[in-house]
Amino acid sequence: MKRTACIAALLAAVLACGNSLNAQVAQSHEMATKVKHEGLDNSRVEEIARFMTDHLGSRLTASRQKRRAEKEVMNKLNQLGLSNVRTDFAYSFPRGGWDVVKTYAAMTSPYYCAFTVNPKAWSGSTDGLVKGECIVMDIKSKEDIEKYRGKLSGKVVLLPVSQTYSINFEPLANRYTEEELASLSMDRRANSAISPMGPPRASGTVAGPVLTREERMELQRLQSELLAAEKPLCVVTGRGTFNVVSGTGVSYTAGQPEPTPEVIMPIEDHGRMVRLIQDGEKVEMELELINEFTNDQEVHNVYAEIPGTDPKLKDEIVMIGAHLDSWHGGTGGADNASGCISMIEAMRILKELGVKPKRTIRLALWGGEEQGLYGSRGYLEKYLYKDQKKLPGYDKFALYLNMDNGSGRFRGIYLEGNDGAFPFFEAWMKDIESLGFQYLSPRSTGSTDHVSFLRAGLPAYQFIQDELEYNRTYHTIMDTYERLSLGDLKLDATIIAWLALCAADDPGRIPVNPVAATR
Repeated sequence: MKRTACIAALLAAVLACGNSLNAQVAQSHEMATKVKHEGLDNSRVEEIARFMTDHLGSRLTASRQKRRAEKEVMNKLNQLGLSNVRTDFAYSFPRGGWDVVKTYAAMTSPYYCAFTVNPKAWSGSTDGLVKGECIVMDIKSKEDIEKYRGKLSGKVVLLPVSQTYSINFEPLANRYTEEELASLSMDRRANSAISPMGPPRASGTVAGPVLTREERMELQRLQSELLAAEKPLCVVTGRGTFNVVSGTGVSYTAGQPEPTPEVIMPIEDHGRMVRLIQDGEKVEMELELINEFTNDQEVHNVYAEIPGTDPKLKDEIVMIGAHLDSWHGGTGGADNASGCISMIEAMRILKELGVKPKRTIRLALWGGEEQGLYGSRGYLEKYLYKDQKKLPGYDKFALYLNMDNGSGRFRGIYLEGNDGAFPFFEAWMKDIESLGFQYLSPRSTGSTDHVSFLRAGLPAYQFIQDELEYNRTYHTIMDTYERLSLGDLKLDATIIAWLALCAADDPGRIPVNPVAATR
């Protein structure tokens, strides 16, 4: 009996090993051909791209524009025939809503010059069309505060030059080289000197005194209090090169008094006025800024699905997603209409092919990513994991694939140090290697919505993408339809559709990261 039991146990172990080895199963070559045909030959990427940028416009978190976008996107998803299309509350957003109504700024003395400016989100409005002398306020220490007290009211306050530009001979757009991609495939810990990125190409910054974080925060608080008390006409910051203005926001909580009006202008225009003042010229500006605040303190996500069909697996979720919100200066083309375009097109491909996945494939278009991953964090804490405790959806979460690095071509995927993910992607990628998807990196990449899930150890990944010109365009007024590489997006959407389908039907599941799950 003992020998028989041992043999039986051994046989069971061998079978279990065999099942494990065969757990990573891709779809058939026939299905790969169909997915690639639909995605590459019958693509609707251009149509969706125009919808996401030109039609929807900017989509700042909790703004009226964002709410309009949610409704329009749901209409689009319903038109594509997807199931369970809905919007869902994700997180409270204390800043509330804010929309731009009108922006005008010009230098009127020593000569007239109209400027392209971008108001800082959640900053206030001017009292109609205002005109005043410009003054440079350069505060480097607490002692400097008193130099400006009583001198700022009725003035346009220019903050000092903090960014400079020098001629750069690097190309404006880039694709990964084979050497860089090969280095990404190596574990960074194997050689700490490996760096996949080229030399930094950002413009220089003006050096100032070295302050601790606490000192910087205290100085910023004192400066904000001074401006609130003095009530200048507007505060002007220089940020962004090539006459392209970047975007950011001010600290604000709904219900507080309206903050001082603030605008950002390109460093070329801002620097010109600062230099004129330094050279003894009297510089004047006129501005009219109308910004409207609303008491909308909610972040919403948009979802749609292709329901699972397997009785045992249909409640498990393979999720693909990108963030729907954007900054307000452009139409959020690269950041992150590109991700939404690819994800919506991937769902269209699968729906058009009439697939019946075993697991449910869910599309998530997040809100509030730009202000702190509000939408994805809200989903995690509502359905999956909160206060170090698993929620009912945790064990049914199979995979999340995120896109948020512009519209460059997918070259592979970052697997966040989870060795258990490699066998799955190695199996799934065989039929899409011809599309250039060839590299699996053990490294991590951050700063976007997949990070919310990683904190709970869940399998959530971001793609390795060609940079193109992303770093000079995102968060700027130039982030529009023109920033999209439609050919790359066709490939990306096809790859997403294929990987989502493979994950939905694979009998195995990528394991939770044992290291991340203990954080």
